Amino acid sequence: MSKKTSSLGTPTVNISPRGASRLKDGHVWVYRSDIASADGVPPGSLVSVVDHRGERLGSALYSSSSQIAIRMISQEPVADLPALLRQRIANAIAYREPFVHDTSAYRVVFSEADFLPGLIVDRYNEILSMQILTQAMDAESVRAALVSELTERLKPGSIVERVDPRVRQLEELPPRSSGLVTGEKGSTIFTMNGVQFHFDALEGQKTGAFLDQRENYAAASQYAHGEALDVFCYQGGFALHLAPRCSHVTGVDSSRPALEVADKNAALNQQDIEWIEANAFDLLKDYAASGQRYGIVVLDPPAFAKSKRELDAALRGYKELNLRALKMLRPGGVLVTCSCSYHVGQPNFIEMLADAARDARRTLRVAEVRGQSRDHPILLNVPETSYLKCVIAVVSH
Repeated sequence: MSKKTSSLGTPTVNISPRGASRLKDGHVWVYRSDIASADGVPPGSLVSVVDHRGERLGSALYSSSSQIAIRMISQEPVADLPALLRQRIANAIAYREPFVHDTSAYRVVFSEADFLPGLIVDRYNEILSMQILTQAMDAESVRAALVSELTERLKPGSIVERVDPRVRQLEELPPRSSGLVTGEKGSTIFTMNGVQFHFDALEGQKTGAFLDQRENYAAASQYAHGEALDVFCYQGGFALHLAPRCSHVTGVDSSRPALEVADKNAALNQQDIEWIEANAFDLLKDYAASGQRYGIVVLDPPAFAKSKRELDAALRGYKELNLRALKMLRPGGVLVTCSCSYHVGQPNFIEMLADAARDARRTLRVAEVRGQSRDHPILLNVPETSYLKCVIAVVSH
């Protein structure tokens, strides 16, 4: 069958009634199983999407290898993709201006939630850290437009690309190394909520730090008192925010490199924090058994559920952590408990916490139910953009 094209010369992809229904409900993804026809469509193309009746549904970015075959980019025909992406970057920057304060580090572009599917951009002071996650965003003309617009709008000292080799393999993109795209500076010091952090653009997880917790760090600090325990502390985000209000702070992580950065961050902020390299489950078990008591405990583990089938096991893991933490809190103590597993929904998470409180024989009063920082916006009809849960609760007895 020959390749079909739209009036603008873009290839056409036909999707199933189920895929069309998904788009009409407001989602922006179509899975490969719902592609009826994409004959001869080049990888990473801008395409026109039509349903089984030939009704045009909009314009999308096509991946020839990902299970997410279609990512919608506009409900209208797109004549100039680089120009559209430039405008979307300008819009993303403008969206954040009213509420991004007291920080020199924040998310500038959050993929689908900023209508720029497959692009993540974080700002760390004068350095921009960029991740490209799809075939379409990897095209040279698109890359050039993205870098040009980011440079013009934000005037960074450097732009660094962080590469996830697994993503490039799944997208069947050629291997590429993380490195400087523009400029020469790869490290800096940034500030969140008045707390300073070291940043090395080519080290650490994600694009460098957990910016989605920025507002939760500040919220948790308002409840801090007594002795504090920050479990899965990484480079010390929660611990450093708690330290000014606590008599003693202990941070726990299994990664020695992360703790080495955390120690440098503590010195930068003139805080004396105890760092322990340990398995969190083992340590909490030992501490709970030995009668350790705290005024505030933070649990910020990595994602336990990478897929829906891992949900039950993830909930068991979260329950074990929270049960042990609750047993270690004094009356009036505060639990700050988080989950970044998208597949663990907020109702699942709160039900797990209620079960843990009952089994620990502690009465919990929920002070705040929070999510990701507002620079990580949520699209109402794209539930995948909402992933972070943060509950702050007080033990009444």
